[in-house]
Amino acid sequence: MAIIEAVELTKTYRVFQKKEGVLAALRGLYKREYREVRAVDGISFAIEPGEMVAFLGPNGAGKTTTLKMLAGLVYPTSGEARVLNFVPWERADLFRRQFSLVMGQKNQLWWDLPAADSFQLHREIYSIPQAEFEKTLGELTELLGVAKLTRQAVRELSLGERMKMELIAALLHGPRLLLLDEPTIGLDVVAQAAIQKCLRDYHAQRGVTMLLTSHYMRDVEALCVRVLVINHGAMVYDGPLSGITERFGESKLVKLQFEGPAPEDLGRFGQVVRLEGPFADIRIERSRVSEILSAVLDRHSLADVTVEDPPLEEIIAKVFEEARLDHDAA
Repeated sequence: MAIIEAVELTKTYRVFQKKEGVLAALRGLYKREYREVRAVDGISFAIEPGEMVAFLGPNGAGKTTTLKMLAGLVYPTSGEARVLNFVPWERADLFRRQFSLVMGQKNQLWWDLPAADSFQLHREIYSIPQAEFEKTLGELTELLGVAKLTRQAVRELSLGERMKMELIAALLHGPRLLLLDEPTIGLDVVAQAAIQKCLRDYHAQRGVTMLLTSHYMRDVEALCVRVLVINHGAMVYDGPLSGITERFGESKLVKLQFEGPAPEDLGRFGQVVRLEGPFADIRIERSRVSEILSAVLDRHSLADVTVEDPPLEEIIAKVFEEARLDHDAA
């Protein structure tokens, strides 16, 4: 049975339209005009137990709204969803004990108290047995390297340290489902890698199901095999991460190292991305890679050659742009 199942899930908001000018503002006091914003537009998907799925989209695409509906924080306008075999917006107590929602821009820990005190509060809220609580807390603090910081006030911690504490609080009760909304936002590379390792190890040990939104493609590549892409509230891709490159990556990046200085006329083979000493990077259509490599080898001596897919960030940006153009045309 699927952990998450959404069918034609839709959320629409009425937004007040404020007019410019004093007279228009006064008229708006007794005659208000609204417009309809469709934050989520009939998306359907299912996530099986143990999957780690990335939920991608540009700002305003509807990702956070979708997570809030799945967590029961927001009622949908229409459509259906079942999470852990519960209707999330009914907010059954048993349902709330089986998942965690971590939002990179929201705090669940008490700002002026040590994180250890907030952890004790979570233990009481979720009725975690003392022995189990201490074992889990010890494992998580060791995994994230913050055992010596739990008695320090949360407001005195760095952003990366606070995010690690937030993650610990979310995992203390052993959730079956973890909803992660930008968990590494604003963190440096070291902190990002620590969060990624913790999530990978926790998934390997507990088999927890994860749905992750992130603008950092390193998070996606490190954690997820499957990707859902949403734009303007509608689903535009649901499939393996590798399939995004195959479907939307029309070019390859060919990196050449010549035995002498790189020739200046490589532009006839494709888009020259870099030309520096004996090195040259050329963007080439996928279907023409073999043909162009043969042509280059016929004319020049090469010391090394590498053929790569474009960076994932670039491909995802193209997916967003194509979806935007389709939406504008519609």
